[in-house]
Amino acid sequence: MTSVVVASGLFLSACATGPDTSMAAGSYQCGQLNVNVAHSGDSDLLGVDYQGKRLLLKPTVSASGALYVAPGDDSTRFWSKGERATFTVKGQVYPECLQAGALEVPFEATGNEPFWHVRVEGGKMQLNRPYESGEPEMIALETAVANRHGREFRGELNGQALTFKVARQLCEDDMSGAQFPAQARLELNGEVFKGCGGNPERLFRGAEWVVDDLAGAGIIDRSRMTVEFFDENRLAGMASCNRYGGQYERTAEGMSFDYLFATKMACAPALMNQEQRFLELMSDVKRATIGRQGELVLTTSEGEEIKAFQSTGQKSDQ
Repeated sequence: MTSVVVASGLFLSACATGPDTSMAAGSYQCGQLNVNVAHSGDSDLLGVDYQGKRLLLKPTVSASGALYVAPGDDSTRFWSKGERATFTVKGQVYPECLQAGALEVPFEATGNEPFWHVRVEGGKMQLNRPYESGEPEMIALETAVANRHGREFRGELNGQALTFKVARQLCEDDMSGAQFPAQARLELNGEVFKGCGGNPERLFRGAEWVVDDLAGAGIIDRSRMTVEFFDENRLAGMASCNRYGGQYERTAEGMSFDYLFATKMACAPALMNQEQRFLELMSDVKRATIGRQGELVLTTSEGEEIKAFQSTGQKSDQ
């Protein structure tokens, strides 16, 4: 997965001088979106680079954290607090932006055989212990390791040493096959239990996926089919000739698309045939995964696949 630069320790006060933007320099990962944040010259503006573009944002007063807004466009903003941030462009909200190795709040992870589940938030862990049923137990945690690769927490449960490790690497549930953005490892009284964690939305959102292969038939030279996932479960892209949109639903069992619609432009017959095939396959998608080369793989109920890679060029915001 690609990484992004995050600014930690940003401070915004109500005074006229605003925050020190030099403290915001760094990288964030907003799902699949890479965002680079840097001080802009001698001014107090914040430069935000993403998808080959640069935004210049000015500081403004915020109740907490540091808030920067595009001049004349309140719907484009960057807000940061600690190692997390939010990024919105023309009203489009990207997934939570995280500094390298940082975790979502709350962070949840689950393992199987035996089942266990943890929820980490605010220095505490809520644990459904392996081999046991009943109410979860609350455990105080301390952060033992914090680096670009992940986090390690330590605590104690009824006199037993507990360690919880999270690595920001793709993880696949060994029962359902569902994928998650982080590998998790729970160590309790000498026993090790492995699992997956994090919000799966981060694997798909924040990127424009460009189709490279359509059910094993390749694609027409210089044609373009794309898939992009947005907030509020919206889906959009290019279908070859026309733009399309719709809704997506992600469950533990897979992903499906619904309410697909397209514009009504006419193109060469070959493109129209490819477009029809693409939309037919999209309407039958039952599963979405990330492949070994970082590609998006959409699989239909008949086992046919649409494969797409992240765009390296610029794109318009939805």
